[in-house]
Amino acid sequence: MWEIVQNNWELLLIGQYPNGPIGGLAATLGLAAVSLLLALPFSVLLALGRISRFKIFFLPASALVYLVRGLPLLMFIFWAYFFVPLIIGRPVAGATTMIVALVCYESAYLAEIIRAGIQSLPSGQMEAGRALGLSYWQTMRRIILPQAMFNMLPSMLSQFISTVKETSLAYVISVQELTYAANQINSVLLTKPFEVFALLALTYFILNFFLSVLVRQVEVRIERRRLGRAVTVVTA
Repeated sequence: MWEIVQNNWELLLIGQYPNGPIGGLAATLGLAAVSLLLALPFSVLLALGRISRFKIFFLPASALVYLVRGLPLLMFIFWAYFFVPLIIGRPVAGATTMIVALVCYESAYLAEIIRAGIQSLPSGQMEAGRALGLSYWQTMRRIILPQAMFNMLPSMLSQFISTVKETSLAYVISVQELTYAANQINSVLLTKPFEVFALLALTYFILNFFLSVLVRQVEVRIERRRLGRAVTVVTA
């Protein structure tokens, strides 16, 4: 296994770059990060629709969230692969197709995380904002959402970990991420499939383990900040 790493570490880390598109681990992390960042504004809108008292917002948002969460990601990859070129009238890169699929898919999951964060806040937060003369949207933007996003940060980071693993499905549309790089190595070696894919599994495990440690550290810092605020309020 060590020999495989020595001979192919560049392919596993950055793919064929600079002689080709960036790939490997760098592409995996890039796909996950870009997809979640692009999904964030859509997820906020869906979350607001999910807590709305107006059926014209609540019903479509709820239907979309339940539909997306009830289907496998692979379906969205295939739909994006065939429909995106049809809509824009020209072929698109596999990485673009994967980002579109992940944005659609992750928006629903992030929306539920943000909705839970909003609903976990005391109802007095909204009432206080309205009493200060702020509109509903001003209160939501300046008071509610910042707190909800901060409280749900560990959950959103955990969703990033899930997204990192989900990027492995980009292999089916020939996106040169980590799984694709491992398959390239296996196609060259032919005789060491167990070692190659064991190395792939180990890479994913180490990466997600360190990301999980990061999430835990963020949770601890948030909890300490909450306790600090509570002590300050009691003292006052």
